[in-house]
Amino acid sequence: MKKHLLLLSGLLACTLSWAEIKVVYHLSEGIPQASRAIGNIRNHLAADPTAKIVVVTHGLGIDFLINGATNQMDQPFAGGVADLVNKGVEFRVCNNTLVSRKISPDKLLMEAKVVPSGVSEVAKLQANEKFVYLRP
Repeated sequence: MKKHLLLLSGLLACTLSWAEIKVVYHLSEGIPQASRAIGNIRNHLAADPTAKIVVVTHGLGIDFLINGATNQMDQPFAGGVADLVNKGVEFRVCNNTLVSRKISPDKLLMEAKVVPSGVSEVAKLQANEKFVYLRP
């Protein structure tokens, strides 16, 4: 019986170590934070290509997902966002922010998905889907 328990605990430990890492990057501060996040996410995926990454934005954090947005060096975000989406990253934008700032969803990059509330999306991912929280 003891051998079976040891075998089962070893299998459980291996299974847990192979579990998919799920991370929510929370952006609400604007272009400089988005630039940091894009770099962090690239580094994250280089170290762990299997990580499931969702970027949730609200407030000024949505600005980099607006068509034509550029970083501090006047480089467009669109290519970097598309590249990350091709690697499985999801970008979610707060509808409350769009409404309060009077921004039409059709002004967003096509890769962005609108969710009812950015803050509730972060909470849902953490509580219900066991995502780790990161704020670059």
